Amino acid sequence: MENYSEIDTYAKDWIMTAGKRLKSSFEENLNIETKANANDLVTNMDKEIEQFFLDNITETFPTHRILGEEGMGKRITDLKGVVWIIDPIDGTMNFVHQQRNFAISIGIYEDGVGKIGLIYDVVQNELYHAIKGKGAYLNNMKLTNLKKVSISEMILSINATWLMENKRVDHQILTPIIKDVRGTRSYGSAAIEMAFVASGRIDAYMTMRLAPWDFAAGSILIEEVGGEITTMSGNPLDYLNGSSLFVSKPGLHQAISETYFQNGWPTVKY
Repeated sequence: MENYSEIDTYAKDWIMTAGKRLKSSFEENLNIETKANANDLVTNMDKEIEQFFLDNITETFPTHRILGEEGMGKRITDLKGVVWIIDPIDGTMNFVHQQRNFAISIGIYEDGVGKIGLIYDVVQNELYHAIKGKGAYLNNMKLTNLKKVSISEMILSINATWLMENKRVDHQILTPIIKDVRGTRSYGSAAIEMAFVASGRIDAYMTMRLAPWDFAAGSILIEEVGGEITTMSGNPLDYLNGSSLFVSKPGLHQAISETYFQNGWPTVKY
């Protein structure tokens, strides 16, 4: 039987150490590469930080496995046993261009069930963390359960990409929502945006394409504060292959579905 209090202690120590390393790299020359496209960046620090976690996890918990963005370690084809789902730098473009608005994200799952979620906003020194069933915290402050908010009062985080013609979703389904909400935001880091929903800084977040390491930690935080989380089609998330994402304060899923999706939830091509 796993001791998740002990695992949490190690994970927090490692994530803070990794954060210090990232801050110390600000004065260094980064080795920047592209992956799927020119906007999909990876740096030597992404790889270094993921390797740091892989080395420590493998040494301390040899039966645990790692599913990381940069593909370090063995290939993962299922979520049996304990799996650490890691994004060493969520918001790499922000890390490169702004040196802010990026985070280290760690979700620890056992047989596909989220047990520990950690999101560390490195520059702001804000650690969002949760152990399943024990509530969610921002540093030492316990986060309160999320309260309902109306569509007209909602602050929605969404990338402008999805509000123009694109290959993932019919943007015309989403634009009426934008007209009715109080305001929109986009931070360029799914982990930070999910943490902001969990802490009540924004009310909802929509995006059409994410990998498991983008939302694995945030999902645990959201569940611990009574939020709602599905794909944009209203289905459970895919923690092995990735999916779209709609995360919100309680009640907004139903309100948006009844107001804008009367003919069914949007079809998203992942």
